[in-house]
Amino acid sequence: MAGEWKEMSFSSAVLLNPPVPLERGQEYAFVDMGAISAGSQWVYASGRREFEGGGSRFQNGDTLMARITPCLENGKVARYKANDNALLAHGSTEFIVVRGRPSVTETDFAYYLTQSPGVREYAISQMTGTSGRQRVPTQALEHLIVRVPPLSIQHAVANVLGALDDKIELNRQMNETLEAMARALFKSWFIDFDPVHAKAEGHDPGLPADIADLFPDSFQDSDLGEIPKAWKVERVADIGTVVCGKTPPTQIREFYGDDVPFITIPDMHGKVFATDTQKRLSRVGAASQQKKTIPDHAICVSCIATPGLVVITPEAAQTNQQINTVVPSRSNEAYYWFWSLRDLGEEIRSGASGGSVVSNLSTGRFSDLRILTPAAQLRSCYHSLVTPLFSRILANAKESDTLAILRDTLLPKLLSGELRVNGVSQPVGAYQ
Repeated sequence: MAGEWKEMSFSSAVLLNPPVPLERGQEYAFVDMGAISAGSQWVYASGRREFEGGGSRFQNGDTLMARITPCLENGKVARYKANDNALLAHGSTEFIVVRGRPSVTETDFAYYLTQSPGVREYAISQMTGTSGRQRVPTQALEHLIVRVPPLSIQHAVANVLGALDDKIELNRQMNETLEAMARALFKSWFIDFDPVHAKAEGHDPGLPADIADLFPDSFQDSDLGEIPKAWKVERVADIGTVVCGKTPPTQIREFYGDDVPFITIPDMHGKVFATDTQKRLSRVGAASQQKKTIPDHAICVSCIATPGLVVITPEAAQTNQQINTVVPSRSNEAYYWFWSLRDLGEEIRSGASGGSVVSNLSTGRFSDLRILTPAAQLRSCYHSLVTPLFSRILANAKESDTLAILRDTLLPKLLSGELRVNGVSQPVGAYQ
């Protein structure tokens, strides 16, 4: 079987930036770089924009590979999935578009070939340009030699890896729904103030009596505008302890290992819980800055470079200095504060200081940001009601992390021919 594989250049095995018939001046689905989450097979349109003739062009199923640092290093490679009938789309100028070459490679297989360590590591090694703005020239991929199996094996390999990715995608969609449910209740109670409006107008708020009694029946003025009576406007520092992270010296190898998660900004994109981190510390490394250790269900907020990202810690962890973490005084209110801090994202972005490339919100300024504080009983009531939703989100995220490790372990072995497809079909079936 392995003898039927052929060696050829990457650009001969796939189509790079293939032509897509878009009309200048017409609106099409658009994908920006921020829409791609590392580890997710699919990316969806960020919206619709007029096509002006520039940027990348692609169709449903094509692979988008980031060609700029640090996006490529962070694993931004995904396939475009069209919504409705928007099969053609355009996107960032920083994408290289990959599609299967007829009679040579299947498009499904081309995605996994692009994801393979050999292709990604080679692309990273070919980056040119000034520091911080380096890019992969598309023509550099013409010199990369890859091994390509017969189409029948490509189909089998893509099916095996695709089964894992399908389950990961199903978990993502489920978590999206669960997150929306928790968010909808938060918005109704703490942004739109629906129960307070109902009581103020003499209506039944439609809640159990013990919960309805937790809401006031009138409003008052505040620094944040009109808010429910007796609720407060406090500082972020008032809701718990604020911890600014720190990076242990990287030259001391024994500080890094597999024991304690070390959260950085790439670990925060598109997540509720920071279940998978690119780096981990050893116990020795974590102990060297013990005061920087944060407990589970602390809330991390990015304040430098990409400000306003918010995640929850599923276990004790540390972060780097780009992240400020709030450890709530009461752990049974964490999910209320999670959404409150997410809603501060816009304020964090607008209040960040620094140059045009790096935004920097100091720990002091972050601690002074204003935040709405309802009664403690109401905060804990919300936390209790949505805990089953957040628990399911966490379980799904952990399962997806396990599946991604299995997929990433199998991928290079399957693409090299080291592992035959029928040798892994049984364990993959267990996840279907």
